[in-house]
Amino acid sequence: MSNTAIIMPACNEEGRIASTISGIRKFSNADIVVVNDGSDDDTASEARKAGAVVIYLPSNLGYGAALQTGFKYALDKGYEFAVQMDADGQHDPASIKAIIEPAIADEVDVVIGSRFLDKGNYKSPFVRRMGMYFFAVITSVVTGRTITDPTSGFQALNKKVMEFYASDAYPTDYPDADVIIMLHRQGFRFKEVPVIMHNAAKRSMHGGILKPLYYIFKMMLSIFVTLLRKE
Repeated sequence: MSNTAIIMPACNEEGRIASTISGIRKFSNADIVVVNDGSDDDTASEARKAGAVVIYLPSNLGYGAALQTGFKYALDKGYEFAVQMDADGQHDPASIKAIIEPAIADEVDVVIGSRFLDKGNYKSPFVRRMGMYFFAVITSVVTGRTITDPTSGFQALNKKVMEFYASDAYPTDYPDADVIIMLHRQGFRFKEVPVIMHNAAKRSMHGGILKPLYYIFKMMLSIFVTLLRKE
């Protein structure tokens, strides 16, 4: 058993999940944990056949809840580190080493993979891109350090942070910029590293016009509540 778990929430990733797991295997021997978030296709079966441990949620609870389930599982099994990745192949497994090494070396508690630190070919719709920039500015101002990719779901973290994420403080709908602010206020060490990300093969959970606007509203509310809490 590895001391690192790669945690991937997955909902209806049939036809993608197996190749994602296969790609990870080329770059990491960490244990792969797929949290099947109420899929109604063969996501779970394909993940299991590809060699991943599969955790089943009774219904679609959402990205944050699925991630938190994975963290709780990792803690229960005694893992010291976790890498969170998307199941659709958006996060390039070639970047796993860059993500996990600073955490293992105890340089920081959380490593955030940024698609914007190095020049890459990642492109996103205008509304989503503006949302990313908006929250990057807010997060940078609140934390007092430059954050380029506050919505990145490609991260590595140690056991202390897993324990924090397993608590009721963790937002189980859209854990993004608000979580970085929480980490800062709790005194956790974090930094960004450049990673490779690809455009998602399927429509983003923030796709369209109304969803990004709703996301911005929810994230602003979550950040406001976070700032009101006592440290």
